Amino acid sequence: MKPSSVFFAENLKFLRERRKMTQQELSEKLGITRVRLNSLENGHTKTPHPTDYIEISDFFRVSIDVIIRVNLAKAGELALRQLEAGREAVLRGDNLRILALTTDQNQNENVEYVPVKAQAGYQAGYKDPEFIAALPKLTLPNLPPGTFRVFPITGDSMLPIPGNSDITGKYVADWLGLRPGTPCIVILKNEQELVFKMVTIRKETVLLESLNPAFEPYEVGLEEVLEIWKFHSFATTSFPAGNPDPGELFRILLKEMRAITGKPGL
Repeated sequence: MKPSSVFFAENLKFLRERRKMTQQELSEKLGITRVRLNSLENGHTKTPHPTDYIEISDFFRVSIDVIIRVNLAKAGELALRQLEAGREAVLRGDNLRILALTTDQNQNENVEYVPVKAQAGYQAGYKDPEFIAALPKLTLPNLPPGTFRVFPITGDSMLPIPGNSDITGKYVADWLGLRPGTPCIVILKNEQELVFKMVTIRKETVLLESLNPAFEPYEVGLEEVLEIWKFHSFATTSFPAGNPDPGELFRILLKEMRAITGKPGL
């Protein structure tokens, strides 16, 4: 049986730095020496004393089980805040947002393509490295730093982006960092297909809006959202029909760019 990963040392350093505390400050709060804290953070203490687990767990308001077994650096700020507020379920079971990745022979992250036929199983397989590894791989030039995935969309709720486009999205770990009205691919628990919408994160819900005014906006609970991928680009084989008004096209594109960049002066 493969041993479980232990993240105690990494989590201790992560939680300290998240509080913007020095080792000296935290060691004084915990009542231990800075040398001992440094040893714990660097994994030099292979068998920490049970009181170390208890005191660190109590100080950061994170359960011992989570601080040992969950890589908190990948959990996202929203989940961490909910965890500290006593909503530990956000970081457990089906709500654990740990991203499954694959890499090429040079250890560079792959860009996976999630075809429509695979989307129904994505909710169950998005955390499964074997499921992700089985997805087709793409090579996309000039991508900025980050983790990217490509999702084909259907329907016309996001016109003028055609319904048969491939949307390249960048993985969002910290949902609270999204500007209101950011175009995103959203993976929901109870939807067989993903949704592509303008996303606004609220206190307990996520507002999903379409570019096409024929579609009404709606909200879903935060607990229904599995993953969010921020819009980066799209590709399509559809050619625009008719003779659209250049001024109207400019206004639509300007609106999209403002939503993406958050700069009203564009």
